[in-house]
Amino acid sequence: MATAATETLDTPFIIGGRDFRSRLMVGTGKYKSNAEMIAAIEASGAEVVTVAVRRVDLDRSKDEAILHHLSPDRFFLLANTAGCFTADETIRYARLARAAGFNEWVKLEVIGDQQTLLPDAAGTIEATRVLAAEGFKVMAYTNDDLISALRLEDAGAVCVMPLASPIGSGLGLLNPFAIRTIKSRLSVPVIVDAGVGTASDAAMTMEQGVDGILMNTGIAAAADPVRMATAMRLAVDAGRLAYLAGRMPRREVAVPSSPTTGMLDK
Repeated sequence: MATAATETLDTPFIIGGRDFRSRLMVGTGKYKSNAEMIAAIEASGAEVVTVAVRRVDLDRSKDEAILHHLSPDRFFLLANTAGCFTADETIRYARLARAAGFNEWVKLEVIGDQQTLLPDAAGTIEATRVLAAEGFKVMAYTNDDLISALRLEDAGAVCVMPLASPIGSGLGLLNPFAIRTIKSRLSVPVIVDAGVGTASDAAMTMEQGVDGILMNTGIAAAADPVRMATAMRLAVDAGRLAYLAGRMPRREVAVPSSPTTGMLDK
């Protein structure tokens, strides 16, 4: 859960008119078991949990199904269109998720390339425009490209989600300048999604001033997912507080940390 210090010193975290508590959002894929998944999610303190509607069984009655273990009373379940490669396909699965009992929120992915899993910018913008017009609150996954981000905001996205680095790579934040630029130009929240591999990546990402992070593999693929989930929770809080505090200037010379005047004579 968010620390008291974070809640006291920070501004409200609002997406699409809804107030959220935790700035860390997590996925549900790649865990060894449902028990491990739940333990890691709880350790992360995340409120928003994504579910890939194309890849999971949507029947909540089955014990082996992911949704059987995720109560909407405990978590804000966010349908995810992962695995979709066209705008039409993405729109169809977003509608399917809502018909299956999910809310009107959707984490939108339109993948443009099978090898790199990089987003299709044009397809993402098209799908966002269609779904936003149908009343969906679209959280759109995209490249770390300002123009794509601006177009998604214009298309009706309630949140834009640029990648830190490719999905599942764990390479961390490759282009801090691009992320800061996107955040400075958009009015909607900016949530960094994909590529965060460890706690230092999470802290550095939050220090760019973004509103939050969505991650999956960085936790699920760790040797100890529950411990990593705890580390990610603390890192997101630390990075956010460091951004709000404002770091000291970088200098190429040493500067004494104590006064040089009024020193005692030998």
